[in-house]
Amino acid sequence: MAFIDYYKTLGLSKTASDKDIKNAYRKLARKYHPDLNPNDAEAHKKFQELNEANEVLSDPEKRKKYDKYGENWQHGDVYEQQTRQQQTNYSGSGGFGGFNDAESFGGGDFSDFFKSMFGGGGNRQTKYRGQDYNAELHLSLQDIAETHKRTITVNGKNLRINIPAGIENGQTIKIAGHGGAGVNNGPAGDLYIKFHIPDDVRFKRDGRNLYATVKLDLYTAVLGGEITADTLTGKVKVKVKPETQNGTKVKLKGKGMPVYKKENEFGDLYLTYDVQVPQNLTDKQKQLFEELSRS
Repeated sequence: MAFIDYYKTLGLSKTASDKDIKNAYRKLARKYHPDLNPNDAEAHKKFQELNEANEVLSDPEKRKKYDKYGENWQHGDVYEQQTRQQQTNYSGSGGFGGFNDAESFGGGDFSDFFKSMFGGGGNRQTKYRGQDYNAELHLSLQDIAETHKRTITVNGKNLRINIPAGIENGQTIKIAGHGGAGVNNGPAGDLYIKFHIPDDVRFKRDGRNLYATVKLDLYTAVLGGEITADTLTGKVKVKVKPETQNGTKVKLKGKGMPVYKKENEFGDLYLTYDVQVPQNLTDKQKQLFEELSRS
């Protein structure tokens, strides 16, 4: 797997401040966001790489390991654990503690150690679990209206995952075995994907239910009739009762969100009517309203 330079991904140098990282990520994330590039696979890949770079560089501990160990940063804990063990063993056999990491491995350096751990000629047999990966996926309410598959890029590798219908904003799912590779045939880490699902411009979500405001002309509100309303799965006809008041709420059963991992179970859609007062009335229309007011 090719090494990804996270600083280069964000267009920064290693001396970048936390603010520089934050600003660079926000600027590039807006540019390559899937909502602005819906049919651009390259932009989608770039967006995933930006999220990955930000995930590491915005975390002080991860950034410290990345700066110290470079492409092997994900296995820095393994190196440090082995260093401490070597120091303990050496000190316990009559040696002196306090020597540096390179000395603890016979005068080698980080790269010598990692080569030995990954089959470069070393004889270490201890198995270590790979590091867990964290990723973020931005979706719309429309995206999660039904279960579907999507390809994401994690650490430069494409992965086809199943997106369950009705997944919640902020929810995290685990993809077992798709994190970092284990050491010495140890088990791979896991991939944790956090979902970001903002409200739609048409709907507000509350669990399984959706809420929307619908404009209703005065004449339909007074006389009754039929309107067309948006749902996640298309437009539907809605009957309006005569003398409907402003702020009236109606429920469209089963037109809300699909319930997470419960097949054929849906929430409801609640519509609130916003009665519109007509403007730019003609003299005749005004006369009619005056007659109504006196009746």
